[in-house]
Amino acid sequence: MRTDIESLAVKGVQALSPYQPGKPVSELAREFGLDPDSIVKLASNENPLGPSAKALSAIKETLADICRYPDGNGFDLKQALSGRYGIGPQQITLGNGSNDVLEVITRCFAAPGDEVVYSQYAFAVYPLVTQAIGATGVSVPARDYGHDLDAMADAVTDRTKLVFVANPNNPTGTVHGGRAIKAFLDRIPGRVLVVLDEAYCEYLQGDDYVDGLSLLGRYPNLIVTRTFSKAWGLAALRVGYSVSSSEIASFLNRVRQPFNVDSIAMAAATAVLSDDQYLQRSCEINTRGMAQLESAFKEMKLAYIPSAGNFISVEVGEHAEQINQSLLEQGVIVRPIGGYGLPRHLRVSIGLPEENERLIAALARAILAVTAAATNGAEV
Repeated sequence: MRTDIESLAVKGVQALSPYQPGKPVSELAREFGLDPDSIVKLASNENPLGPSAKALSAIKETLADICRYPDGNGFDLKQALSGRYGIGPQQITLGNGSNDVLEVITRCFAAPGDEVVYSQYAFAVYPLVTQAIGATGVSVPARDYGHDLDAMADAVTDRTKLVFVANPNNPTGTVHGGRAIKAFLDRIPGRVLVVLDEAYCEYLQGDDYVDGLSLLGRYPNLIVTRTFSKAWGLAALRVGYSVSSSEIASFLNRVRQPFNVDSIAMAAATAVLSDDQYLQRSCEINTRGMAQLESAFKEMKLAYIPSAGNFISVEVGEHAEQINQSLLEQGVIVRPIGGYGLPRHLRVSIGLPEENERLIAALARAILAVTAAATNGAEV
């Protein structure tokens, strides 16, 4: 007897499409017969500097004990986070990347029949985890590619349990200042939890930026999530965390899986938190790289979305898919974001200066070739 497997899956999962990460270098090398060392990957918002020397040293010291389970409570990492940011260890929930924490939050506080509010063009994980648990996602139309905070507050109903706000937002890089965030939080009822996703907060500059952690005392319904995958350069190790009231954290820690962050990841994260020089270099090269790409896009007369993260989304037109394919053939990986509702854009991570130059040259060739083909009536 043949079993209908689809009917066995819960309804929320049946309609899901898997999350599509950036194409790995090894996959592109196999696909086009390219030398992996010749490929430039600017697709996944990774830190182009490579890992911190302090993180690498901590990893080496940890390897001898990989036969042992990690500290399920993450004592050392929580102490390091507590010391750096002035928060209590009991406020922290560790995760296998911040994605893990986002899922734990949703599973802990939302259920079928509840509503979860997020913005159009926001991080794909918000609707994914909402749908997976059977809750109802409420996508609020964006304003200038970013969160319309007033409209999001208006979208809160008696059924709303969670609101996700990414600041800066991925994939558009838009950001809201302190006054806007506070005004928004003032409008949200205390019975609704607000998740302020600050995965890219280390790159933020300017006086109007508000550190979400500083708002926790004023807004007990606030949860701040962060990651070590971006500015801290530990993407492969998958370690993130949330900071909230100790009461919220108590519930989150009941739901999260035991040993969800491994010993190597925690040791590296603990070490890198003391490497201010590495963080400074990461931010400096990001600032220079952003200016480099913005200047090139202006010269190429390409519109882009001003970004506060370590990436920038550029509008390349109706043939974005073909332009992306041309970039791949040239050994340059960027991120198409049609799945986010932006089919005319490509998201480009900030790389080292030479990587950015490689992208700029390859993009110019791709646009020229695709435009010529379209003008001549060829299939593109």
